[in-house]
Amino acid sequence: MAKKEINGEGGAIQVPTRGLRFRFKRYLPIYLLMIPVMLWFIIFQIAPIYGLQLAFKDYNVMKGVWDSPWNNFAHFKQLFSNYYFSRVLVNTIKISFLRLITSVPMAVIFALLLNEVRNVAFKRVAQTISYLPYFISWVVAGGIFNLMLSPQYGAINAIISFFGGEPIYFLGDPKHFVGTVIVTGIWKTLGWDSIIYIAALSSIDQELYEAAHIDGANRFQRMIYISLPSLMPTIVMLLTLGLAGILSGGFDQIYNMYNPRVYSVGDIIDTYVYRQGFEMGDYAFNTAVGLFKSVVSFILIMSANAFSRRVVKYSMW
Repeated sequence: MAKKEINGEGGAIQVPTRGLRFRFKRYLPIYLLMIPVMLWFIIFQIAPIYGLQLAFKDYNVMKGVWDSPWNNFAHFKQLFSNYYFSRVLVNTIKISFLRLITSVPMAVIFALLLNEVRNVAFKRVAQTISYLPYFISWVVAGGIFNLMLSPQYGAINAIISFFGGEPIYFLGDPKHFVGTVIVTGIWKTLGWDSIIYIAALSSIDQELYEAAHIDGANRFQRMIYISLPSLMPTIVMLLTLGLAGILSGGFDQIYNMYNPRVYSVGDIIDTYVYRQGFEMGDYAFNTAVGLFKSVVSFILIMSANAFSRRVVKYSMW
């Protein structure tokens, strides 16, 4: 057994240290639990890196990935000169940015309000109800919204017509589609997004609230001057992560709710890549788009973290 020398009152003494084999046996259950996660990363995150070379090749199915001829940056030149790609890039950034600046404040407000509820039973019921939409697939949720928002027999337009208004084609009118996407997205993710904020609020020292109460602060003031500042590190972290994914406009939601009538405002990078890859078979071009997204996302998250560290004094690393 290996020994380690430490300084004691009577001078240097040697004590036995735990070897690698002992630590491996001790933490074996944890290592076993890590195996599925490691396999997932290897299969879906590391192994696909091999296919990135398609972004610089004219892919031929018969020749395979390795033997297909190189074309240097031809796909990227096509990418940046393509009118449709510039349109979907703008749409993606617009939808993602609007989703980010609305969903985060809404989740924070919901968590703050829920934290002020003193009736435990009501609080639990409210949390459970708010979580449920998150577990509904967008395939199901998209079908529900297509029925509810239909201009002919949808419940929403029936209410609008009842009060004398004109039916609105929420999912077929470019003027209303983006707003509908944002609102339905908040409905689905509000409760789940608030979990992290609720957890952060539960860790705040209750003596701070008691001291503020003794000093005469009401509940709203305690919320503004204690709860909200305590949430700032969490808010900054989630905003930084959200900014990194700004080029992912939410494929599942858009694909199940959009149609050709709203391509001008609703077609995003992911749906465009889906059509190019699965309908037209242009896998190499799709790989170039995916690589472009990854590089931009990396730059954004690094820049956002640096800005947060210098200006807000909070950062992820």
